Amino acid sequence: MVPMVLPSDTAQFTRRALILALSSLAMPARSEPLTVNYPSNSFVHDPQLEYVTDLLRLALRYSGKNFQVKPQPVEMAQQRTFMEIARGETSLDLMWTMTNPQRETSAMIPVRIPVDRGLLGWRLLLIRQADADRWRHVASIADMQSLVLGQGHDWPDTEILRANGLRVGTSSDYNSLFRMLLRGRIDGFPRSILEIGAELKAHADDGLMVAPDLLLYYPAPSYFFVSPKRPELAEQIRQGLESSIADGSMQKLFKRYFGHLWAEFQLDERRVLRLKNPDLSPLTPLQRPELWLQPNESGARKGVS
Repeated sequence: MVPMVLPSDTAQFTRRALILALSSLAMPARSEPLTVNYPSNSFVHDPQLEYVTDLLRLALRYSGKNFQVKPQPVEMAQQRTFMEIARGETSLDLMWTMTNPQRETSAMIPVRIPVDRGLLGWRLLLIRQADADRWRHVASIADMQSLVLGQGHDWPDTEILRANGLRVGTSSDYNSLFRMLLRGRIDGFPRSILEIGAELKAHADDGLMVAPDLLLYYPAPSYFFVSPKRPELAEQIRQGLESSIADGSMQKLFKRYFGHLWAEFQLDERRVLRLKNPDLSPLTPLQRPELWLQPNESGARKGVS
């Protein structure tokens, strides 16, 4: 048989095509990013939003996979958002929120590592400036039992305060709690140290201040809760958080966002009143001290180490 001879231009084209095909086999395929959708609520400010989304990206980098973390606008209350993710009725893949036994026994997958190192349970009290001397004499939980503290009627903190024998005045409206304080219907309004700075600025002309020398503390972990449709994502986040704690990168990120609070509110000089939190799951990792910040244990400035 006489061999077929290709024209020179056709042969060159064939050789180039063969080279391109072989080189494409040698190169790893560029994978499309795996999207992780989280809720971004437009009418409720989350003081941890930037920190927690950076923490999520940090945790996912340890997986070695290409993740894209994307906000999705929501106009729902937190509990409804939680329920819709649990039922798989939304494109959201996860959210972060304060835990309780009901949430941990839902269909959602809790990643039981406190995203804020327990900082949500560090509470300062907004009070009227005229009452500063009265609050200076509060040195124990018993001293507070004659005072009325304000909280939202469905906030988890309301039941925590009551479980510790404290009197609580409630409202279904956040802004009305400030009016209740100004009008003397409540004596103090416990607020997270993540929130109180902005609230003081918003009410700068109302004669409010932070109660001197006082800090309330109770364990109040916030977790990532992942959709039951994404169990592999929950495990990747868990492993990534564990790795970031082991190499110190989570602690560095936390300090970058929140380290200023220690000087701003003199946290290491405050009297710490420790409250019990009866609404914790038995699976809460209280036995792992590396996951938690403890206020003023030794008087040393180690809060952001």
